[in-house]
Amino acid sequence: MSISEAVAFIRRKIEAEHVDVALILGSGLGAFAEQIKGVSIDYADIPGFPRGGVSGHAPKLIVGTLGTANVAVFGGRMHYYEQGQADVMRFPLEVSAELGVREVILTNSAGSVRDSIQPGDLMQITDHLNFSGLNPLIGEETDKRFVALADAYDPAIMSAMQAAAKRVGHTMHKGVYTWFSGPSFETPAEIRATQVLGGDAVGMSTVPEVILARFLGLKVGAISTITNMGAGMSNEKLSHEHTKSMAPVGAAKLSAILTEYFRSYQPNRAS
Repeated sequence: MSISEAVAFIRRKIEAEHVDVALILGSGLGAFAEQIKGVSIDYADIPGFPRGGVSGHAPKLIVGTLGTANVAVFGGRMHYYEQGQADVMRFPLEVSAELGVREVILTNSAGSVRDSIQPGDLMQITDHLNFSGLNPLIGEETDKRFVALADAYDPAIMSAMQAAAKRVGHTMHKGVYTWFSGPSFETPAEIRATQVLGGDAVGMSTVPEVILARFLGLKVGAISTITNMGAGMSNEKLSHEHTKSMAPVGAAKLSAILTEYFRSYQPNRAS
């Protein structure tokens, strides 16, 4: 299926002529999506859309309004570890761009590797380490594949997010997110290596979408909900069930920040 077919299908369902922001939700943010005033579309109904199979994610696209913005909210993402495709989110992001999106907000659940960042905290991603060595642009034939990532995380978006957090009384740490391919969790040695290399949190998503978004000329903002400490840093047993149970703690804070961010959103800033 082509991008144009998917875009045409979505346009037949929605009222807005264009969409300002694509928002990709991580674990624990399902309730946040319910406040969007718009149309909900199952991924399975959109021509060509990949279908994620990770529990705790809602495979739906909601297109509508949030505050002053027209948004496309992805209830979940597809991960590299599901099918071994680093570019699995390329099609949804290309569709988003065709709908008019110029800004992508990414959220995820992550493990902290710093004692100063604890479960239940939020961490704004300021940069990343691609520990996996994978890249979603491998195989791209044009010279556009040589994407500069010096400003992968947009300063204006980061500043606006921090201002929103301050207005609602929540703190967001700032740090470097380290991408591991998953689906197994990191070893204690890998956590120690991440600390030495300058990482502040670890996770199994987001970085491929950041690379793809920048490839498409989209601005990016990203926030992690911290659900656990890295392997070897505490006595807690790491599991996906643990992640799902802890994600709502930070997600409640993140929901308040996102709501405030979009309450006074200015589309021209992302043009």
